[in-house]
Amino acid sequence: MEQEELKRAIEAILFAAGERVELQRLADTLQTDPADVEAAANALADTYAFERRGIRILRLEKGYQMVSAGELAEYVTKALETRKPPKLSASQLETLTIIAYYQPATKAMVEQIRGVDSAYSVAALLNKKLIEEAGRLNVPGRPIQYRTTPDFLRTFGLSSLEELPPIEKIAFGEPVELPQEQQEGI
Repeated sequence: MEQEELKRAIEAILFAAGERVELQRLADTLQTDPADVEAAANALADTYAFERRGIRILRLEKGYQMVSAGELAEYVTKALETRKPPKLSASQLETLTIIAYYQPATKAMVEQIRGVDSAYSVAALLNKKLIEEAGRLNVPGRPIQYRTTPDFLRTFGLSSLEELPPIEKIAFGEPVELPQEQQEGI
């Protein structure tokens, strides 16, 4: 399939899907090498961005999605009366941050880091579709593990988890030494 035909097909599929479509699924459907599909999708995304079109093609992990341009969100929201992105309380944001950086993470792990019960926050994040179940841990009690969803990436404007800013992860069971400035304030 020639490049222009491939771009037209990708554009039609992404428009009709309304959600992320995996690169491999596009390649299988179009009976084309994934590298060619990726190149065509990236070229299409560059064209939309360069021409400052009202739509964009966004790469989300190993797939692509057609979305409205962020700078036009006010007009889209007003015209469609869509609801605003989910509001997160401080406890929900803390819980989401822990799951995003440590995923897959259990509720017990979140509670160990936060130091408080996190059942409500986990339930709220599940309802807002920012996290999802990611299987069960193979230990007694088989606790549920959680991970972030593609909605999390879209909500925070990320194309993958690698774009999260770096943090120093907590080593479980090891003492944590506070920086000198914090020790003086104690």
